[in-house]
Amino acid sequence: MEEASKVLTAFGIPQDDYFFEPLNQGLINQTFAVSVAQEKRYVLQKINQEVFPNTKALEKNLELALPSLQAEDYARVEFLRTPQGDLFHRTEKGELWRLMNYLPNSSTYHNTSDRMVAFEAGRILGVFHRLVASIDPEALAIPLERFHVLDWRVEQYEASLVKASKNDLSRTEEIREFITGALLRLNAFPSLELPVRVCHNDSKLNNILFTRNKKAQCLIDLDTLMPGFFAYDFGDALRTIANPAPEEETNLGRIQFSIEMLRAFAEGLALNKFILRPDEIDGLAMSIAYMPFLHGLRAFTDFLLGNRYYKVTYPDGNLDRAKSLFHFSKLALEKQGQIEDVINECLT
Repeated sequence: MEEASKVLTAFGIPQDDYFFEPLNQGLINQTFAVSVAQEKRYVLQKINQEVFPNTKALEKNLELALPSLQAEDYARVEFLRTPQGDLFHRTEKGELWRLMNYLPNSSTYHNTSDRMVAFEAGRILGVFHRLVASIDPEALAIPLERFHVLDWRVEQYEASLVKASKNDLSRTEEIREFITGALLRLNAFPSLELPVRVCHNDSKLNNILFTRNKKAQCLIDLDTLMPGFFAYDFGDALRTIANPAPEEETNLGRIQFSIEMLRAFAEGLALNKFILRPDEIDGLAMSIAYMPFLHGLRAFTDFLLGNRYYKVTYPDGNLDRAKSLFHFSKLALEKQGQIEDVINECLT
């Protein structure tokens, strides 16, 4: 980890006997916990510039958002700066790194069956939106164009079908049939005239930091911070909260939709008295099917293209992830009536 040690020096951190522990919850950037004398002190992250080529947008959005993201009920993540005052350090090789203080005794969850974790996730998402509501969405840069636009993801998917191998196409016919059918229902969601807000846009459960006693502290990984619909954050969180199985689960029988976890999440969100318009609330139920479908479509497209975007540990990693996400989306579509009832009970 000689390169990582040089990066710490570039941020003005004195040389010491540091230990670097990879943190593998992310699918895009490369992240390390930095410890000395068995005490975690920093989080060091190398930005994937193939995914985030517009690194100026990342810096601009952080500068805009960080002053607002601190309150008594929201932990402040401190981004360290270089001696020149920069949030990022670029190495001689062109790699881009950033450094944050490690929040002591913090932890993350990939998925949960714990009602308190679901409740706290809803609460902290509401706090996050309360804090960023004062920021003009138009002031933010767009680090990833058309990130949650279904038409764009469908266009990419259809282009991947031309490049995919005959073998991959022949063994995924059932998945492609599901995509065609699901689009008939999901295409209506993005056409809703919803207000644009400052959104996290990647609010899955493992992007929320918790204390050891399951109290949510804050959201992390703000690279996707940009204008969006509140429904994006709502649906994205629930794809990892209402499903007790991991997204890489290959036994589809273990994938469930938990109405109880949805209710706990919505109750936590409601604590903030975060005011949503009636049409926003109306779109929340469909967002719980839309967001996992969108992520499943992206994973499946990446599989057909040879796994260029997401990190995988085996060739069918993206295919298995797509199957899992599509199955959860299917369950959410089947339970739309129950989902709408819970949302209306908790948020209206």
